[in-house]
Amino acid sequence: MSSDLVPPTYPKVPTWRRSAALGTDLFVVWLLSSLLSFNGVLRFFLFILLWLSLRVFLVAKNQGQSLGRWAFDQKVIDFRYSRTPGILELSRREGVMGICVYLATLGLSGLVSGNAGILLFWIPISVDCGLALFDTTRNPQTFHDRLGRTIIVGTQRGYSLDIKIRRWVDKIKKDMK
Repeated sequence: MSSDLVPPTYPKVPTWRRSAALGTDLFVVWLLSSLLSFNGVLRFFLFILLWLSLRVFLVAKNQGQSLGRWAFDQKVIDFRYSRTPGILELSRREGVMGICVYLATLGLSGLVSGNAGILLFWIPISVDCGLALFDTTRNPQTFHDRLGRTIIVGTQRGYSLDIKIRRWVDKIKKDMK
């Protein structure tokens, strides 16, 4: 492995925060694509178009942050140059992730209709994200991170939604005593 593929050390983002940011972005894209209530291929293309708009074009213009990453104080960077990735890197990265996430949403909708076999649609996202769980480096990378040569790092710029929720929960617990 060449030395340009080994990322330097950056502030690590816990897996649960990365998942929460992904879930936030997924919810926004899913909601918007569901409101238009197209079916089949047209819904897939609308989903991917919205996904790429939120996770590629917004990220390129917003210092590496999508809505979900902004809410949870993280950003995506090109670790080779310590900067926001370009459109090409983001498109490679999010093209794979968009398809995986779309298949996962199909898997969830299949459960509603009673077809448990549709859970097979969760395999691509499980494999993609599972790589980060078994990556022993300081900044674990998923398959789509490796493909785009990017990593997710913590940042001071954001809404700190996780901290605000924790404060609300602590306040509620205190008020209940």
